[in-house]
Amino acid sequence: MMFKQIGTWFTGPKARWATLLAWIAIAVLLTIFLPAVGDEERNNAPNLPADSPSLQAAAVIEQYFPGESGFPALVVWQRAEGLNEQDYGLIANISQQLEESPLEGQGALVPLHRLPPPALAQMASEDGSTFVQPIIFEEGIETGVLKESLHELQERVKDTADSDPFSVTPGTSGELSLRISGPAGISVDATDLFLGADFVLLVATVLLVLVLLLLIYRSPILAIIPLVGVGFAYVVTSPILGWLAREGWIVVDSQAIAIMTVLLFGAGTDYCLFFITRFRQELLHDGRRTSALRRSFQGASGAIAMSGFTVVLSLLALLVAKYGAYERFAVPFSLSILVMMIASLTLVPALLSIIGRAAFFPFIPRTPEEEQARAAQKGKTYKPRNPERAWGARIGKLVVTKPWTVVVSCIMVLGILATFATQISFTYDLLSSFPKDMPSRQGFEQIAKAYTPGELAPVTVVAKDGPDLTEALLAHPAVDHVGEAQVSTADPAYSSYSVVLAINPYSLEAMEAIPELREVAAAALEADGVAQAHESVWVSGQTAEQYDTKAVNDRDNRVIIPLVIALITLLLLVYLRSVTATAYLVLTVLLSYAAALGLGWIILHYGFGVEAIQGSIPLYSFVFLIALGEDYNIFMISSIWQKAKRMPLKQAIKEGVAETGGVITSAGLILAATFAVLATMPIQVLVQFGFITAIGVLMDTFIVRPFLVPALTSLLGNAAFWPSRIQQQEALKEASAD
Repeated sequence: MMFKQIGTWFTGPKARWATLLAWIAIAVLLTIFLPAVGDEERNNAPNLPADSPSLQAAAVIEQYFPGESGFPALVVWQRAEGLNEQDYGLIANISQQLEESPLEGQGALVPLHRLPPPALAQMASEDGSTFVQPIIFEEGIETGVLKESLHELQERVKDTADSDPFSVTPGTSGELSLRISGPAGISVDATDLFLGADFVLLVATVLLVLVLLLLIYRSPILAIIPLVGVGFAYVVTSPILGWLAREGWIVVDSQAIAIMTVLLFGAGTDYCLFFITRFRQELLHDGRRTSALRRSFQGASGAIAMSGFTVVLSLLALLVAKYGAYERFAVPFSLSILVMMIASLTLVPALLSIIGRAAFFPFIPRTPEEEQARAAQKGKTYKPRNPERAWGARIGKLVVTKPWTVVVSCIMVLGILATFATQISFTYDLLSSFPKDMPSRQGFEQIAKAYTPGELAPVTVVAKDGPDLTEALLAHPAVDHVGEAQVSTADPAYSSYSVVLAINPYSLEAMEAIPELREVAAAALEADGVAQAHESVWVSGQTAEQYDTKAVNDRDNRVIIPLVIALITLLLLVYLRSVTATAYLVLTVLLSYAAALGLGWIILHYGFGVEAIQGSIPLYSFVFLIALGEDYNIFMISSIWQKAKRMPLKQAIKEGVAETGGVITSAGLILAATFAVLATMPIQVLVQFGFITAIGVLMDTFIVRPFLVPALTSLLGNAAFWPSRIQQQEALKEASAD
């Protein structure tokens, strides 16, 4: 009754124009008075919580060893034949310039210009080809300031060298190459990767959705209506997010906005198509657009609202994440879907009410009577379309006549693919997901080739009130060498050790060594009589941060995945009032998710040689696939539920599958394609996420929704509704009363 009254309002002759004007006014006012979200992006926001051991260690180092703290840039000088005297002179010259005229935000500086050339040569790599010059910047320096400083450094080098070593590919014979790596260089390069990427992604997504809509519906007007709805939702969402970010209530970054764009156009178009398809179906039975729209709203609004709330609540579950990148996704994603859901239930019906059946031009839906009259006018014989010949009807017939065959086949296929998910290898090295030609990555890889792997990112161990830990740390098999102990000038009780690992400091093996090194140091302190030894040891460095990242990711997986499942289960129980249906709808989507991970790994690993996927991919994909997968189930099962009130269940399943087959297939193709657009982004974590999510959407579209779920419903029969009951006679009375 509520949805019927709302539908009457938004589709009425007067209200439809008021609705359109209201959306225009809201979009204009928000755009004028609130900042755009792109102006409030913060791409250097921390991901680890403040109580992470590595961050606590960094705070101790900053307090007691201020010269060792900061945000380092590693200037990598390289000449294939070996650095010569002129090269070392250039390095010393730049060092002197940095001392006499520091860059903005520059902190501690190693005075290389005060060392004689032979001493500099001893600091180069063993083969003499590579020299790393560290430049420390202040902690918390803004990315814009850092970028300007590094650009000025490049200009100084070019002016001093009378050449451009930054344009020379590392390893080029006879030429000096230069790259800026380290955390500072990586930060600037990562930010530059996204410059303009949001706009390119937006344009690519819009064009892709438009082309797909034109191919599917062959109607230019109909193809534009969903884009208008999504466009308004985007224009409304962007300034609200910008305002929230400006007030400091949320943090937004380029990656979140990029994925939000894809989600909005993919899921938003789906919601519009759900309503448009229902409107088309009603026009085939009722030639009056107003009454057809009202019945469309009454029939589709519940499923659309339920689907929207499912996605919104699932995404809001990310608010409980401790990892910053997850938590930053929650508000932008959930708000965009909420606004889009409202637009699909208000703006889209208003637009369809204004345009009417002309929206479907040139393939305008007509009632059989209208088609018959039109055929007679042209002197032709009217031949009604046989719905039994449609592919959706054929699938519907298959799932009710051979449900066991369908269920077993689907579970076997999905189950086999799911087993490959257990073989996935993960990495937490974000740099490996950047393009290979990114300058900071090239410099990073050059250091890895020329030095001991651990030189890339030494581990710093700090201890209080204990003996010399050099021998204890060297005894660990992952350690190559340990630098001389540094005693704090602020408090001599604190000692610092630079530990260089013998293995790749970004590998899982190196990450596993972090708690072991902490334990080794604590054991040495305890043996020396230090009370509370574990509280007197701190381990810092990028390897330690990655270890904490993995620990926080594991914690978020343990918390968020059950929470999302619980929220979706609760919503389905409230909406369907069926324990049985809720159970198999949730389980089928979970199976589909595991299969998507497995198939994604098969293709990425065996097809493209990817050795490991980013550790954040499973949770990202889970939240989206579970929520969006249930969208399709809800829309289809709602159709079956409504039909089961006035016809036998098997017939309701056949007609429900046939009725929703086209729209869900179209929606699934569009949603999968929009996620696949992320493959155009320059960072592999987005490519992998988009690829795996697209696979999962396609599995839901072509396996779970048309075959597995309706076949299970057919097998269970009336038990699918337990404990509720479908009262057919009462439903028929209500239908006749309407």
